[in-house]
Amino acid sequence: MPTKPLTSLPSPLHAFPDYPPRDDMQNAIYLHSPGYLPALIRHFGAPDTTLVISEAPLGWTTSQREGILIPDLLIAFDIDRDAFFAERGYAIQSQGKPPDFVLEIASHTTGLRDDTAKRTGYAAYGVPEYWRFDPTGGSYHQVPLAGDYLLNGQYHGIPITQRPPGRSWGHSGILGLDLCWEQGRLRWYDSDAQRYLLTYDDEAEGRLAAESERDAERNARLAAESERDAEHNARLAAEEQLKRLREQLGLDRPPSE
Repeated sequence: MPTKPLTSLPSPLHAFPDYPPRDDMQNAIYLHSPGYLPALIRHFGAPDTTLVISEAPLGWTTSQREGILIPDLLIAFDIDRDAFFAERGYAIQSQGKPPDFVLEIASHTTGLRDDTAKRTGYAAYGVPEYWRFDPTGGSYHQVPLAGDYLLNGQYHGIPITQRPPGRSWGHSGILGLDLCWEQGRLRWYDSDAQRYLLTYDDEAEGRLAAESERDAERNARLAAESERDAEHNARLAAEEQLKRLREQLGLDRPPSE
């Protein structure tokens, strides 16, 4: 269970230094463009005390200048968001706990470090779960998907299930979600709801499908109304024709005295 943060912050409040941007587009491709950060925020709820963020500095304190790690994805529950943004990063001392989950996405510049220095560093920081995703299928991390859980200060592998064709799944006990490598795509599966977390494209397709269904229902309703109007007009025309015919035959004239 995640621990609660400290009730007070050190004074004066300091901030982490600024860091240069990444030199690859992995996070944009696999996290931001699909819209997974807002999807995860919606899924977990409690936005005032839950943090889902990419490329935020992580260290013991804001005064630390060496050994700071910048995970591609950081998730933390029961934390002080105001302190995080004021300090421009995740200071474990200020929050009173490490983040609950971190994920690294492999690239040609980070793959080796993800499996070595960062793995050691996250274990030292006490991060309960550390995951690695390699979109190439194993060129940088040796395997498409890997996860570790922390036990007695050491990381131990989380079982990964191979689901052909081209799918690797592992369960995050911290998040209650399955992480999925599917044909080079990162996906998140909610086994309780039995559905994937929706990407922006999924949401757009859902809206378009709903709009199409509404249009079809509206068109069907208009067609039914038009058919009823046509039947009504046909009945009126038939009644009018019958009335004229009876008048011509004198069937509606009163009998002669």
